[in-house]
Parts: sequence; C-alpha cells; structure tokens
Amino acid sequence: MTRVIVAAGGGGDAVAAAMLDAALHGEENPAVVLTYAWDRLVVDPVPGPRGPANFAGLRALTRSVRTVPADAAPIAPAGSTLPRLAAALPQTFALIDPHHGAEGMVRQLEELIRFVEPESVDLLDVGGDILAHGDEPTLRSPIADALTLAACCELNFPVRLLIAGPGLDGELPADALHERLGPGVLTFTAEHVAPVSPVLEWHPSEATAMLAATARGARGLCEAGDAGIRVPLTDEGPVVYEADLEEALDCNRLAGAVLATENLHQVEQFSREICGFSEIDDERKRGSRSGRPPVRELTAEFVLPRLDAFEADARNRGITHTTFRRLAEAFGFGGSRRQDLRELLIGTRPEQYEAPLWRIRSGA
Repeated sequence: MTRVIVAAGGGGDAVAAAMLDAALHGEENPAVVLTYAWDRLVVDPVPGPRGPANFAGLRALTRSVRTVPADAAPIAPAGSTLPRLAAALPQTFALIDPHHGAEGMVRQLEELIRFVEPESVDLLDVGGDILAHGDEPTLRSPIADALTLAACCELNFPVRLLIAGPGLDGELPADALHERLGPGVLTFTAEHVAPVSPVLEWHPSEATAMLAATARGARGLCEAGDAGIRVPLTDEGPVVYEADLEEALDCNRLAGAVLATENLHQVEQFSREICGFSEIDDERKRGSRSGRPPVRELTAEFVLPRLDAFEADARNRGITHTTFRRLAEAFGFGGSRRQDLRELLIGTRPEQYEAPLWRIRSGA
C-alpha cells in the first residue's frame, strides 16, 4: 500500500509533493503523485493544460488514468516537464486530465484510489491560492486549484488538504491566509530539500524554488515573475499547514461552481464570471503576442552590466533575492536560453547563488 498526493496546481506543486513524500515517509514505497501537465508558457507554448493526447509513451494505469514515465514525450508543439521529472524522482507521476471537467477528474481519482488502495490521500498546494475566494486582485491562476479541490471534495475517501509556504506563490499574502489555516504538519529543512535539489536546478517553478530556499534558511524579500511580484521569505515559508477541506470548498467560490462541470470550457466560463478572467484566456493572449524574441548576446560582457543595473535598482526597493526566471525576463532571454543565463551567472558570480535563488549583492 502506498500514498496518493494530488498536486493541486501541477508544475511546482508536483515537485513539492515529492519533497513532502520523502520528508514524511522516507525513500521506501514512494507515493503516486497525480498532477497536471500545465507548465504555462514558460515551457509549453500551447495555452492551457495538456491531456493524454498531447503525449507519446504514456502508460495506462486504469481506464482513465495514465502515468508519465521517463521515456514519455510531449508531442510538438506542446511542452512538458513531467517526463524529465519522472526520470529524476522515484515517485510515480500520473496525469490529471481536466478536459472533462470536475466530473471527469472525480472519475480519475476514484479509479486511482481503487487501483492503488492508498493508505492516505493528500491534496497539496504551494502558496495557498487554493483558499482564495476568487475576487482577490492578486489572484492569477485559480482554475487548476479549483478543479482539484472540487474533485477531492466529491470523493468517498478522506482527503487531507495541505498548504506549503503560505504566500510563496505571490497570489495571496500570507497574512490573508492565517485564519484559513489549521495546525502545522511539517517544517521543511535543508535535509528535506536534498532529494529534489537536482530538479530545482532546472525546473521553472518559482514558488517551489522559494519554498526550498526558505527551508535552507533564506530570508528577505524575493522578486519573481515577469511582473516582478514581491514575495517575503520568512520563517513561515518552509511550513506545511493543514486546512479544512470542506471549509476550503465553502471559501473557494470557483471550486463550488465547477463541481458538476463536464468539460474545461464550462470551467473557463465560471472562472470568467466569478474571478473576472480565465487564466487560459490570458495564456492565449500572451501566446498570440509573443513573436520571435530578439537575438541577444548571452555573454558576460552583455549580461553583467545589466545585472549590476538590475541589482542596484532592486536594492533601492528592498529586494534581497530574485529568481532566475525574473532575471531572464528582465534581460530578454526566453526558452532554453534561461538555463544558459543561469549557468553563466552562477559560473561568474557563484557567491551570489543561494540555491535555488539568486541573492542580490549588498551595496558597496
């Protein structure tokens, strides 16, 4: 018997699920992590989440559930980090298919539970936006969390809702979440980060990067994302809290609305009505605007003066850390060149690498 962990938003939540599994249960009998293939435009140029038809090499676990082995591959033009994640970690990664709405996801979960006969099912969200009401001005990605919350609430099996690193996703501030959180379950440490450290060297998730950094002791103010959101790195950052599942459903108006949905189009429409937007619409708009990025010279001579200017401005705003995605956005490097930029910076100024974040130099 093993465990099932549902990565509420996919992406970095799946990495955090692997970290949680190892921290709580060690290396024996790794969990099944049920997750979206939804890496946003950072990795996947196609808007929205991927389904089984977007992959080659998936393996059938049940009628509706497919696992993503290391030798699977997204079918172009789609992209996904899941096969590489499966190659790097011992957990089994199974694919959430949200294209049949919450009702389809309930079927997937029911089949998975019957097949695995797990000792426990956890629903894990990094940051806590799964506890959003839906009208918060800082909310950016409500659909994935709302669907997993709705589906888990429909199961005839106990599900524990866990929130790791309140506020680290930059969508809801930690102060707004305190009254919605229950007891602490675990505080991640540097030792707990070790099993996923190689993944954090390449995975694009900023929230999970900050979760790992706070577990290693990073404190300060981190700037992240293309919009430069500011995320405090505090003692609360590495803590995993439990939250009440039914109270979360009452709180999350989008999750309550999508309970009976049968396709993703219905979910999007509810998101437009309740939250004022669909994040997939936003991806469509951004994708249609993104042409071929200008070719920039990725050399120390080009990058370092721009880094110095970026850091001087960041210091003036009280920023102590930033993500490599933020730096890549600021310098105009996209796609695979983000990793090249990362390697150049670490190779040139290794003392500023506070894994997996970049530490802003203090002023002269």
